[in-house]
Amino acid sequence: MIVRRREAPGFRAHLAELGRGSRRAPMSHAEFASAYGADDSDLQQVAAFARAQGLAVAQQHAGRRTIILTGTAAQFEAAFEVELSDYEFDGGAYRGRKGPVRVPAELAPVIEAVLGLDNRPAAQPHFRIRPAAAVSASFTSPELAALYGFPPGDGAGQCIALIELGGGYKPADLKAYFQALGVAQPKVVSLGVDHAKNAPAGDPNSADGEVLLDIEVAGAIAPKATVAVYFAPNTDAGFLDAITTAAHDATHKPSVISISWGGPESGWTQQSLTAFDSTFQDAAVLGITVLVASGDNGSSDGVSDGAQHVDFPASSPHATGCGGTRLTASGVQIASEEVWNDAASGGGAGGGGVSAAFELPAWQDGLKVTPSTGAAAALTRRGVPDVAGDADPASGYQIRVDGQDLVFGGTSAVAPLWAGLIARVNAMAKTPAGFINPVLYRSPQALRDVTAGDNGAFVGGVGWDACTGLGSPNGQAVAAALGGAASPAGAAG
Repeated sequence: MIVRRREAPGFRAHLAELGRGSRRAPMSHAEFASAYGADDSDLQQVAAFARAQGLAVAQQHAGRRTIILTGTAAQFEAAFEVELSDYEFDGGAYRGRKGPVRVPAELAPVIEAVLGLDNRPAAQPHFRIRPAAAVSASFTSPELAALYGFPPGDGAGQCIALIELGGGYKPADLKAYFQALGVAQPKVVSLGVDHAKNAPAGDPNSADGEVLLDIEVAGAIAPKATVAVYFAPNTDAGFLDAITTAAHDATHKPSVISISWGGPESGWTQQSLTAFDSTFQDAAVLGITVLVASGDNGSSDGVSDGAQHVDFPASSPHATGCGGTRLTASGVQIASEEVWNDAASGGGAGGGGVSAAFELPAWQDGLKVTPSTGAAAALTRRGVPDVAGDADPASGYQIRVDGQDLVFGGTSAVAPLWAGLIARVNAMAKTPAGFINPVLYRSPQALRDVTAGDNGAFVGGVGWDACTGLGSPNGQAVAAALGGAASPAGAAG
């Protein structure tokens, strides 16, 4: 259960200031909990309601504004006036909910979301695999960092949080990967949320592929950073708990969160959309950058209704959506870069489009979106993605998973690529970049504009587009824009 903020008007003013690109110092976790967390009286009131229904309070956290309850299905049905049933689908089973969630009238202003009654799979990882022998050109993460002109550095003193909804990693894979790469292995910490844990399945095509891709890409670019992997169940409640746990982790203190899981906006409830976005707002105030893969199914996001869809949580205006490109290199320089779209040959394509759930943020005001057929029109709602990077498996990332050396693509790779860059920038600046969207939209020269190609319904073009956003990173210039370097000298061409 998610409860309201203690000081909502003050929080909105604080967030609006950050939305204008303010360099306001991030709050500490203790300061945040005291100023903008849940009020003790609200937590006590909700806990009293739960106990009256026979439910136990397993955990509560003022900063996360979260209360976790346990009990039987019958107790939850009675408490929230819903019907819970078991359902089966090809590949598994889940518990589903019928009917709206109801709470007592006196608690309606207090409770913002009740999640976890339905435990169907909430998201999917956004990666694609090809055998190394089937790829004509692939790159190590440090090679891509060099091509994109990342500033020198190793992310020392930073913590990169990875959100994982299944799978796991084997230490032997990490050891072999970093030894072969000639890069020091980062400190990797496994953290369980809601009873989940590091549980490798032994199959690269499973969630293991996502976990190793994230660790190896981010860790190779920022090897002196701590990589904290938050494992959670693949449900809306588990997903949210992992993100709130990472954002409010006062022990590891991540300065950047990388998320490579998601699903079409149309598949999420309104309370989930609101709760996730609210958590990303927390992250912004805490000085944490949130990077999210925009999906691998083009402008439809894999929905077969003939309409266009964007992926969530990449569509949250308080996260940085990461789209995909295909990159061609000539020696140590980028020869060309275009929108990733292999859909015609049965492959993937970078997700992007216009949100149906979120309004137009101020920093996207005045932009236009260009459909594949028809003239450009004013962008009227949140546009996705914001940035991009190499995502085509044909120009993919060399990754080791479950004892195999494979080439990975997908926008799943772009989020940790950017996470490694932000960790380097934060280490250089000695302060976290935090919410980067307003700054990047004010500094489009910090990115390599990708103008060729389409992702289905939308085409790339000069400036922001609904395929690759502002473009791929011009690393030194990004660092300069975010305060991590004096000038963009030496940036990638």
